[in-house]
Amino acid sequence: MAIKPLMDRIVIKVVDDVEKTQGGIFIPDSAKEKPQKGEVVAVGAGKTMENGEKEPMEVSVGDIVLYAKYSGTDVKIDNEEYKILSIKDVLAIIE
Repeated sequence: MAIKPLMDRIVIKVVDDVEKTQGGIFIPDSAKEKPQKGEVVAVGAGKTMENGEKEPMEVSVGDIVLYAKYSGTDVKIDNEEYKILSIKDVLAIIE
């Protein structure tokens, strides 16, 4: 992938969970809520603080994160869908 986020932004690949009922019925995409989980594929350098130093990023490439519901910008690169988020929109890291 040839995308490098700037400042305190990250690029994630949205993780689609296959949803199926206990009876084995698959739930169609039109009936599902948008996923709020993704894998971090690129991390920016961090926000520049007033003293000129970079604020360290709390996530790293490979982390699975939960993010705010309507946050970020959707982009498509090489037929893959990604989302660019500000680090402030990341709610948690799933371990």
